[in-house]
Amino acid sequence: MLDIKLIRKDPQKVRDALARLHAEAPLDDIVKLDESRRRILVEVEDYKAERNKVSKEISKEKDAEIRQTKIERMRQVGDMISQLDEKLKNIDKELNELMLEMPNIPHESVPDGASEEANRIVREPSELPEFSFEPKPHWELCEKLGIIDFERGVKISGSRFYILKGPCAQLQRALITFMLDLHVHQHGYIEVYPPYMVKEACMYGTGQLPKFGDNLYRDAEEDFYLIPTAEVPVTNMHADEIFEPGELPLYYAAYTACFRREKMSAGRDVRGIKRGHQFDKVEMVKFVTPETSYSELDKLLDNAENVCRKLHIPHRVVEMCAGDLSFTAAKKYDVEMWAPGCKEWLEVSSCSNFEDFQARRAKIRFRREKGGKPEFVHTLNGSGLGMPRTLIAVLENYQQADGSIVIPDVLRPYMGGLERIA
Repeated sequence: MLDIKLIRKDPQKVRDALARLHAEAPLDDIVKLDESRRRILVEVEDYKAERNKVSKEISKEKDAEIRQTKIERMRQVGDMISQLDEKLKNIDKELNELMLEMPNIPHESVPDGASEEANRIVREPSELPEFSFEPKPHWELCEKLGIIDFERGVKISGSRFYILKGPCAQLQRALITFMLDLHVHQHGYIEVYPPYMVKEACMYGTGQLPKFGDNLYRDAEEDFYLIPTAEVPVTNMHADEIFEPGELPLYYAAYTACFRREKMSAGRDVRGIKRGHQFDKVEMVKFVTPETSYSELDKLLDNAENVCRKLHIPHRVVEMCAGDLSFTAAKKYDVEMWAPGCKEWLEVSSCSNFEDFQARRAKIRFRREKGGKPEFVHTLNGSGLGMPRTLIAVLENYQQADGSIVIPDVLRPYMGGLERIA
């Protein structure tokens, strides 16, 4: 959520930011409502000042008729205050709902552009590995090896579902455990295992609601949403809390299943396991002080890239232009792995700095010194990494001419020593 003081002080700055985002938002309505709210507040304060003044006069007034006139006036003033308070309550509710529709403002360093075509490649390999044979896409590889069952996945759950079998299921589990160990033991994160279901307030806290309500799975009877990412429960762990001096920065890593309604054009990404309504992901979440958040973003990005480096899979880093930023991010990078069978770059991580956007919504603050005035923290998150695309990249990059798949060295301890799927 944006600071209403910023909108009040410099609405043109926010208007310019919306133009950079190529986004529509109810800025003009917010400005009008805020002005109306402040006028009513002044009016209420004037009535309250009158009530305090006249109440003192009534206690001293000797003339019964004059005293009664003033009492009648105070009843009218009381009614006016009640009416205005009710009006303020309604305005506050409407204003809050409109503020929830305002996207974050892009950082000044974010490149301009209307769509992903304007995204900037920050780093990429000088060359891609060559194969002595035509590499196959993962769906052909895995069907021949009998390690992914598409038909039975669809039979039990419908389209966009599949079953990983035997060494492929073990390989995904190995990747998840390897990544958690790397982030915890080398990158300094605290591992947490959060619930996969959260209250509606958590979705508002991290910005999934109201913007992305159509993409979420919700319990029909209770106040529960299935999480679209571990970012939601992990960030909300500290909702309505104040960090004391010395507690920041704080890093969390979490593995969860994730659930999203995939709404895709017919014929797009219909083969394989690239897109599904359920997927696994290791997530990194940071709570930091405002002045360190962009150096922390660089570290977060390097942590995600380190997974790619240790797996020895070609990857590149793409900086999002303003028009391709997410609703909540002030700055965002994508990490993409090369999939030689699909012949495309697969996004395996998005690393974002939200600045204080989520912290305002979830009321997460910190103190610089004991007893100091609370300030909003900055939050960051990034996949570290996401499935199934990381799994796809491993399967396709480590395939052999005979159709077998070599297990990357760093994963073999998690695979019981298995060196090859054949």
